[in-house]
Amino acid sequence: MSAKSPRLYVRASLATKPPVLPTSDNPPPAELFGRDIFSLKLMRERLPKTVFERLLSTIDNDDPITPSDADVIASAMKDWAIERGATHFTHWFQPLTGVTAEKHDAFLTPTPQGDIINEFSGKLLIKGEPDASSFPSGGIRSTFEARGYTAWDPTSPAFLLKSGQRLTLYVPTIFLSHTGEALDAKTPLLRSQEAVSKQAIRILHFFGNEKVSRVRGMVGPEQEYFLVDRRLYNLRPDLIMSGRTIFGAPAPKGQELEDHYFGAISPKILSFMTEVENRLWALGIPARTRHNEVAPAQFELAPLYEPINLAVDHNMLLLKVLRDTAGEYGLACLLHEKPFAGVNGSGKHNNWSLCDSEGHNLFDPGPTPWKNSQFMVFLAAVLRAVHKYSIPLRIGVTGAGNDHRLGANEAPPAILSVFLGDQLTDVIKAFSEGKSDTETWRGGAMSPGISALAPLARDITDRNRTSPFAFTGNKFEFRAVGSSQSIAPPNTALNAAVACALDDIATELEKAAADGADRDQATRKVLVKFFDQHLPVVFNGNNYAPEWEEEAKKRGLWNLKDSVTALSHFTDPEVQDVYIRHGILSEREIESRQEVLLENYIKVVHVETKLVQTLGRSSILPVALNSLKKAADLLNAVSSLPKPTSSVKPEELNFQKLYTHVAELSSLLDKLDATHVRLDATDGVMIKAQGARDELLPLLTKIRAEVDALELLVDDAEWPLPKYGELLWQ
Repeated sequence: MSAKSPRLYVRASLATKPPVLPTSDNPPPAELFGRDIFSLKLMRERLPKTVFERLLSTIDNDDPITPSDADVIASAMKDWAIERGATHFTHWFQPLTGVTAEKHDAFLTPTPQGDIINEFSGKLLIKGEPDASSFPSGGIRSTFEARGYTAWDPTSPAFLLKSGQRLTLYVPTIFLSHTGEALDAKTPLLRSQEAVSKQAIRILHFFGNEKVSRVRGMVGPEQEYFLVDRRLYNLRPDLIMSGRTIFGAPAPKGQELEDHYFGAISPKILSFMTEVENRLWALGIPARTRHNEVAPAQFELAPLYEPINLAVDHNMLLLKVLRDTAGEYGLACLLHEKPFAGVNGSGKHNNWSLCDSEGHNLFDPGPTPWKNSQFMVFLAAVLRAVHKYSIPLRIGVTGAGNDHRLGANEAPPAILSVFLGDQLTDVIKAFSEGKSDTETWRGGAMSPGISALAPLARDITDRNRTSPFAFTGNKFEFRAVGSSQSIAPPNTALNAAVACALDDIATELEKAAADGADRDQATRKVLVKFFDQHLPVVFNGNNYAPEWEEEAKKRGLWNLKDSVTALSHFTDPEVQDVYIRHGILSEREIESRQEVLLENYIKVVHVETKLVQTLGRSSILPVALNSLKKAADLLNAVSSLPKPTSSVKPEELNFQKLYTHVAELSSLLDKLDATHVRLDATDGVMIKAQGARDELLPLLTKIRAEVDALELLVDDAEWPLPKYGELLWQ
């Protein structure tokens, strides 16, 4: 074995690698669940009854916390954390980097006597002050303006995480600038929750549901991810620095046989999954489903539904747990939307619904939806939100990584449409035509044709896995969210769009009632108008079909194929109105987010460009040139031998193929260098982003084609990067 080939050394060692077993005990989930959170149960035990009741009112009704109550809560929280072994606390927040941030402070405080005491006051709990100078702000803050504030979010429980050898108390917070603008993903989300609740209550009160005091968005985000051997991962600088393979020829076997999907989980991966679940359950995260996904080395983890603010925090924690646990098990967790070309990428299917304070799911159609006017109104609001306010939804899932995935075979296209299923669509049409439809809404039963098995209940509608926004019985599945993305921006956009739609509908209902129409008359009149207006957004067919793109264009639906195009509309007046109308984002906050997202896109593409330049010249070209020299030597060696009768000369063909690809690769790298330098010197974030999309990405694609061709020609023992077959099939 050549000492020059770390790849071959790792590949050989994989064959003798012992199975990885769980590193911790596996107590029953009921004992484990919520062990590491400062839960309501703990608060009830540790807080005075009146303080606990006021805290519940804060969580349920948004009543503000008083300073005196904050002191009591902070003291109880500190005592619990120290009893568990914690020495530090941190305000945990979600800046515009797309990941989380934390600054740890010790509980200890020196005394005049020269010793220390453990201290954590209500003031420290409620507000923190991390340095805000280096977080992206889109122009809201200059580098020299360093002050930023974190503010406790009491609706999300504090929790404990191990940091090295010590436990730290994490306090979920929002993050604001010194001038009050949101510098994070969480603040607009909480504002959008209040907005959609306020507008939904208007509808519910119109229908006589006066007891309802609050409406919550509920989300269950399905998380897809890849796992690869850590040693092979460490030999791929592109995976380490960009999260995806910028080079890589297809493996002899990909996902063609579809045998990985829902296949038996290997002992090694099951051990990893077990440890992940234990850690998630301890943090109060209701992880429930685990399985093999479509692509080799791809898996999925899905939790139960939770209020959106909790679901957002828990999903960010889930990503951390996946990454950290993978490292301990000798694995690397890949969360990029498209880490491997030619096989399925990873998404984060965002299952969203609205529930009122009485425990009712507002998207439950019931046995006779055409008689359920309240359901029909909320359904109309979603159709209007996706149809009229589709651009904010598309902006909510932008990102250079997600651009590689959207529109591919495993992900919906960038055209936002709604799948309702034929039966619910027929119900809407019948309702608009004034018919009382009782025949089409039937799930019924189907017989498996086996005497010993009872008939199976059939759901009202099938599922459409190609739809970006599908009704699945009592919720909507927003399937365009990328696997690495925070679910805060898409859910903020969704809440904002639905709040605007509910506002529009409630205003018309109230006006019709004020004009003398009874409730049923007003409802029918308004629903017929909105269904007729927004039925074009409903599409129950194959979203992958080429004909759909033409049909969508005829219907006037937006097709924003890439992030730069989508983000160019962020400051359109009608897009800004979706956020400004209900105070979710100010104009300045919108402009800052547009700039931050464009800058992020540019940086991602430029990092990939520099990786291509570095790997292309220092790793790929030297190996390819060496292979070309060997091919030339072989050509010279056989030139003096007697010529075979066959006209085919393999040594010549081999040399010509290698020479062609090496020459083209060298030329393209030169062109990439010049283009990168020129674009890097341009001014204007939009111009730079367009240059990255229109000039750099096409060059990266062409260079990849040459490198991948060389991978199949160069001696396997000489190729420097772990190959797809090694990464995906362990």
